[in-house]
Amino acid sequence: MITPGLLFGVGLGPGDPELITVKAARLVAAADVVAYHSGTHGRSIARSIAADLLPANVIEEPLIYPVTVGGTNHPGGYYGAMGEFYDESAARLAVHLRVGRTVVVLCEGDPLFYGSYMYLHDRLAGEFVTEVVPGVTSVSAASAAAALPLVRHEDVLTILPGTLPAPELARRLADTQGAAIMKLGRTFPAVREALAQSGQLARAVYVERASSAGQRMLPVSEVDPTQVPYFSIVLVPGQDRRIADETVPVDLSRSLAEPHELLVIGLGPGPDCWVTPEVTQALSEVDHVFGYAPYVNRVPQRDGLTRHASGNTVELDRAQEALDLAAMGQRVAVVSGGDAGVFGMASAVLEAARDERYAGVTVRVLPGVTAAQAVAARAGAPLGGDYAVMSLSDKLKPWSVIETRLAAVASSDLALAIYNPASKTRVDQVAKAREVLLRSRSAETVVIIGRDVGRAEESVTVTTLGELDASLVDMKCLLIIGSSGTSVTPQGVWTPRYVD
Repeated sequence: MITPGLLFGVGLGPGDPELITVKAARLVAAADVVAYHSGTHGRSIARSIAADLLPANVIEEPLIYPVTVGGTNHPGGYYGAMGEFYDESAARLAVHLRVGRTVVVLCEGDPLFYGSYMYLHDRLAGEFVTEVVPGVTSVSAASAAAALPLVRHEDVLTILPGTLPAPELARRLADTQGAAIMKLGRTFPAVREALAQSGQLARAVYVERASSAGQRMLPVSEVDPTQVPYFSIVLVPGQDRRIADETVPVDLSRSLAEPHELLVIGLGPGPDCWVTPEVTQALSEVDHVFGYAPYVNRVPQRDGLTRHASGNTVELDRAQEALDLAAMGQRVAVVSGGDAGVFGMASAVLEAARDERYAGVTVRVLPGVTAAQAVAARAGAPLGGDYAVMSLSDKLKPWSVIETRLAAVASSDLALAIYNPASKTRVDQVAKAREVLLRSRSAETVVIIGRDVGRAEESVTVTTLGELDASLVDMKCLLIIGSSGTSVTPQGVWTPRYVD
């Protein structure tokens, strides 16, 4: 019986053969089969790096991509064509491995860092013994070539593909201290625009073919976008804390002479099409945006905008920081999902604004579509008559108060929209609420469970109070409990405006 061969994914570093590790060089020199990827032109960067190490009698397996840029006629599109290519490539290498040959797959940079080897590894590691040999990444090489420390202390380094849409790329650049942007080439104009939107363009450095003979570096602002190869990187270094700590974090030159109004803005429950034109206009004019991180992330990044993202339990601190800047004359907005005045930041801001320090700050609330409206619209018109709105969260009020209010709503025969029905730490409140409601309501009372309404994972389930399964409800849900008059018809769920 033949012992299967070994498979090695070998990182060769970014281009300079002297950056190949000793282990990588030893494995390449002893290989029975050497495989490497290349574009449709057949030239392989990985093979050129290791050319002097290849044994004289080695079997070469060039793995030529069916498509690199441009379109494809494959019925599955680009990813379908590439998936088929990796299947075929893995099958070719498996033939060698099954007869006991040692197979080395050459990889520029590191095999598991945006490397093509990983797709072969996925297909072969379950059948054959494999080992991955790390290599110097292009990010490390570019940073060294430019002599740029990317991050210091507790700074965050973010590696980004330039193929991201410019608004998303700008958002991520604004939310990190240091960054490296890869996969350039045709994406460079959008990358440059994202750098400008995030205020990082002046610090960004372009490095082309790091560690190779063709290496060059220059400020991104000076790069000709028509001359950018795929194998180039943009670096955005983090700032030295000794310098950053001495700078004023707020651009006081943009402050007004008097305190400025503070905007509290509702972004709606999810899709951009539910953001009002008034909100869009307001966000285009402010200098600072405060809010819970997922909501701040929904605000498009642009040049001159500073984002202040924070956790979900520091509403008053967040409000005070925003009010402080508004009192200095800065243009500031605080954002909430849905409507800021419905279990959102508006009440927290107005509470904090009672402090006499903020006497000169006007607070203006801009409304947004709230989750109850969105779920109701998807179902039909379950809130067409009188209704109540409650939150089941007991973080700010005791459960005894919630239970008393639930009982009052149930006995008054109002439709009810329930926010914050459950969370990771609140797992039994829906079941308890159901028990309270059933004391006054029929088991046949209509219940609507709206999950992620307005997003790709959206679902709307119509059930009854008697059949409500509490285990299906979490923080992504909003519940609507109908009144005795709520009906389910083929056209939708509706509550009449009148009472019989």
